[in-house]
Amino acid sequence: RPFESHYNALDEDVKLRISLELYLKRLIVGGLERVYEIGRVFRNEGVDTRHNPEFTLMELYQAYTDYHGMMDLTENMFRAVASEVLGTTTVTYNGIEMDWGKPFARITMVDAVKTYAGVDFDAISSDEEAKAVAKEKHVEFEAHHKKGDILNLFFEEFVEEHLIQPTFVMDHPIEISPLTKKKPDKEGYVERFELFMNGWEMCNAYSELNDPIDQRERFKE
Repeated sequence: RPFESHYNALDEDVKLRISLELYLKRLIVGGLERVYEIGRVFRNEGVDTRHNPEFTLMELYQAYTDYHGMMDLTENMFRAVASEVLGTTTVTYNGIEMDWGKPFARITMVDAVKTYAGVDFDAISSDEEAKAVAKEKHVEFEAHHKKGDILNLFFEEFVEEHLIQPTFVMDHPIEISPLTKKKPDKEGYVERFELFMNGWEMCNAYSELNDPIDQRERFKE
């Protein structure tokens, strides 16, 4: 949610930006093949130990690649920054040693939930079945939620806290990823990843959806 204000000199209602996304995407479409920005963004939402209404965000976009290429770029960037700033790829935080010199783990969201919650969403065929499993496991959901939404709720409830070493969680459900390209080989899932370490989400990325018909259908949904 944005902060809304009024520009007196122009008598115009304005909003502070919530992300760096839109103009970077225009630059990619316009022909610049790699772009990034480090800048301030503003979200009129909650405050806690990991969220502030005003914060610094880095976003980058690259043409002619997909989410696998972006995972490689992200992993190499963390490793390079740690080496340059700290002189080592091994970092101790809150008494936990994290090694960014090793290849980052990669796991699908379905496999992560299967590992830590003991529920295989590949074996669940309907929204009603997913809701029944959620009730059984005491995971709260809303009436409009579908199977993919509930998979994500299971991930947040049972998995995130266990992801201490750098781990890419991939292949999110389509219900929570409206701007993301579908996986061609798995119905209901998309080419998206989030990087976790120390139980925290460090970044979110995906192969951009560039099919206008598919995008219109997602927005209608």
